[in-house]
Amino acid sequence: MDKLKALYLLNNRDLIYGPEQQHSLQAMVEFVGPPETAESIEQNMACLEDVDLILSGWGAPKLDAQFLAHCPNLQAFFYGAGTVRSFVTDAFWTQEILLTSAYAANAVPVSEYTLSTILLSLKRFWPLQKSIKEQGTYPSQTERNKIVGAFGTTVGLVSLGMIGRLVCERLRPFDMQVIAYDPFATQSDADNLGVTLVPLEELFAQADVVSVHTPWLPETVGLIMGTLIGSMKPNSTFINTSRGAIVREDELIATLEARPDLWAILDVTWPEPPEHGSPLYSLPNLIITPHIAGSLTQECRRMGQYMVEELARYLAGDPLKWEITEEKARIMA
Repeated sequence: MDKLKALYLLNNRDLIYGPEQQHSLQAMVEFVGPPETAESIEQNMACLEDVDLILSGWGAPKLDAQFLAHCPNLQAFFYGAGTVRSFVTDAFWTQEILLTSAYAANAVPVSEYTLSTILLSLKRFWPLQKSIKEQGTYPSQTERNKIVGAFGTTVGLVSLGMIGRLVCERLRPFDMQVIAYDPFATQSDADNLGVTLVPLEELFAQADVVSVHTPWLPETVGLIMGTLIGSMKPNSTFINTSRGAIVREDELIATLEARPDLWAILDVTWPEPPEHGSPLYSLPNLIITPHIAGSLTQECRRMGQYMVEELARYLAGDPLKWEITEEKARIMA
């Protein structure tokens, strides 16, 4: 049987599809040409006519009516990265083209980043290292007594999507209570994850650490207000690895200025990076990292491997594990 014809279409093939992934893909499909980018394909649209499958990733082209008109045989689009919101259009959903994404693979390093920052926060790692650097000596016993540690403490997760669920799994070995807010989660979901569902206000008031994993949707913009963060317990920590627009940053800044005992860890901001001169750069009780929680360098190969495995399922006629439907795309990050 002839192999299906495929094309790489993304910014940097080798970042996501390394030698091992390329070898596996080459054995399964026939590539009709060298890798293309969203820019280069505009000068070579004719090559899309015979393409059955597209292997993509960051830098995917906009899948609008104009692009799809050049892809009469396209059966499936394999996106070796996370969110599909930037390139999928309404026109795409009118076509009978399967879409799958490596969002679950990208969730792995985010959950690892989150776990590490939660545990360090419960040890008050950030304020104590700051104090030692500034004072040139160890902090007083009074300051050390503010450490709550992991035993018997409470972690609050805002949203139980793929990342939130992975964080729950990674927190299982620790003797702590995990509470969560997610209007879409069922009691069965909570029971399976070992978490307690609570209202958003209660979550912020109870948790020693709050970690946000909410998708960026019109309904979630500005969800996290300063009053919520200001209601947190003394010496607690707020973490955001989701999207900056979820948090009202001006209110966050004002709260951190008024509550020097609180700490925040932001891997995402809005805009990104923050504007020059933003207080986010200088607040003494804020840790900011440059959107590093997700897949970087070698970690990106995991996303490519997920798409290799997904393609194998497709060719075998098995259900796709990570398929994105129109309904699912509406509530994903």
